[in-house]
Amino acid sequence: MVGIVSYGTYIPVYRIKAEEIARIWGENAESIKSGLGVYEKAVADIDEDTATISVEASREALRRCGIPSEEIGAVFVGSESHPYAVKPTATIVAEAVGANRFCYAADLEFACKAGTAGMQICVAMVKAGMIKYGLAIGADTSQSSPGDALEYSAASGGAAFIIGKDETIAEVKDTLSFTTDTPDFWRREGMPYPSHGGRFTGEPAYFRHVYTAAKEIMKRNNLSPEDFSYAVFHMPNGKFPTRVARMLGFSSEQIEQGLVVRRIGNTYSGSSLIGFSAVLDVAKPGERILLTSFGSGAGSDAFIFEVTENIESFPREPKVWEKIERAKYIDYGLYAKLRKKIRMV
Repeated sequence: MVGIVSYGTYIPVYRIKAEEIARIWGENAESIKSGLGVYEKAVADIDEDTATISVEASREALRRCGIPSEEIGAVFVGSESHPYAVKPTATIVAEAVGANRFCYAADLEFACKAGTAGMQICVAMVKAGMIKYGLAIGADTSQSSPGDALEYSAASGGAAFIIGKDETIAEVKDTLSFTTDTPDFWRREGMPYPSHGGRFTGEPAYFRHVYTAAKEIMKRNNLSPEDFSYAVFHMPNGKFPTRVARMLGFSSEQIEQGLVVRRIGNTYSGSSLIGFSAVLDVAKPGERILLTSFGSGAGSDAFIFEVTENIESFPREPKVWEKIERAKYIDYGLYAKLRKKIRMV
């Protein structure tokens, strides 16, 4: 079976609290935290972008499994904040990690599910015998207009997964996608910040797609929520994944370990993948994991994973939650500088 051979994550050390953002805009921090379920978020430093985040996460994934980097036959970087409008991020990552020069490489963009789309492509290529190992990455330095509700959640971070057949720690039992043309979130060429449809981003966007994809993959495999140890859903905020879990019949306990958005914010393409990594940090052999991403525009990718015996000998340190705890808090002024919200004309 094809599955995950290794994984790595990167979370910037800088954080800004919801209270600090609310102070600037004269809003009620407690209302924001209870309404969005987001308490703080990770902020990329001046020398951190989607490329550097992807490289760091990929290098950790390679260190953990010991696979020679030249055996990586494909590199796909999913993001909606690639550092160049015309210049691939994937080539930077492939060069930095020492991937095979005869490798497939491409940047992917499907809002917040570009990372899981890369995983699906790698799974298919490994199954087809085109490559031995593929590297799928979801990373972002998310944008948000000053004063917009997104400013509380749009964060930075990423996760990388090596897909292959040998020594897998979690097998891919099935995957599917549900896709429609639902314009809930967008950013025009040349515009610095995205726009969104407010409550429209919930219904008919997030909930319809995540629910339908998760429900269908369980139906096709004759499984129910009780058959899973963990469920991970895309996390635009802390409320949406909890609500869709209840709609599907999952308990809060099944999603709690992977619900990292409250502390690092929504890393867009890396959101569900960092949460999934947090689950792999504690998973045991034989446990099933449901992963369902969401990308505005809109679509969801659903996966069923089964953890293998190899997880017990796999080096999982440092864990995601350990990285989350390594936080340095900054004020809004430094945050605005780092995120280039102050523009000189």
